[in-house]
Amino acid sequence: MSFSLGLLCRQCCHSILSPRPALVREFSSTPILALRRTKKIPVLSKKALAAKARKRAAKARKHIYENEKMTLESAIDVIRAVEVAKANATYELVIKTAMSRGSIIPKGRIALHRETKARPEDRILVFAEGRQAEEAKSAGAHIVGGIELADGIISGKHHATTILCSTALIRTITPKLGRVLGPRGLMPSERRGTVTDDFAGYLRRLSGTTEWKGDKNGVIRMPIGKLHFPIEDVVKNVKQFVTAVKRVTGNQKDTEEKGKSKSVKPVNAITRVMLSSTQAPSIQISDI
Repeated sequence: MSFSLGLLCRQCCHSILSPRPALVREFSSTPILALRRTKKIPVLSKKALAAKARKRAAKARKHIYENEKMTLESAIDVIRAVEVAKANATYELVIKTAMSRGSIIPKGRIALHRETKARPEDRILVFAEGRQAEEAKSAGAHIVGGIELADGIISGKHHATTILCSTALIRTITPKLGRVLGPRGLMPSERRGTVTDDFAGYLRRLSGTTEWKGDKNGVIRMPIGKLHFPIEDVVKNVKQFVTAVKRVTGNQKDTEEKGKSKSVKPVNAITRVMLSSTQAPSIQISDI
């Protein structure tokens, strides 16, 4: 009995005094980021991006004049009320045209009743030879020459804001420069009057006018007056500019041209005319 009791005591002492094995937590060697499932972002096509942009634009908050039409004088009164703190703000006229495929970008020159800002300097290039070239130089053209100027235009050596051409050289330069100058609205054209033999007369008319030009979508923007201008001056500028755009786009014909052709189709139909300023909303004009 005593032997078994001593053996039991030794076992108990041994179990108490002997060190217990430490608990070790095993960690996985696999990185945590690798265990996460990465969500792939789908790449949208151009068609899907365009649909998304249209949906976002439709949900966007519109101002109160978005679908409202006003007379020209009422629109001027609203803009004056909004821009009461800025007496030097500028009226901007926006004309939207329906540009069909292959249509020429609307472009022209005008001398407004009252100019909004100083006219920028024009750089004139003329395709002419012989006596006509001498007349163009004496009239004030910056660059004058024959078909040899075409390579300089293509390479970017010659820069000009207006390009004129004589009737004798237009068929020579068209195959070479049509695709280069056409999209930029600089190709000489009989309809615009830039194909002519009277360079002195054209440059004389050019000196007192301001150039206007639409973008590739057919939107024409023009500063039409200052806020401190009398309302009568702004109205005259707007009506004068809209008439000039209608003639260039084919929506209105001069009295001389009406007798020549019975049915005339407009080149670019005018879809909307709007007046705005720096802070004021764009207001659609109803009586133009």
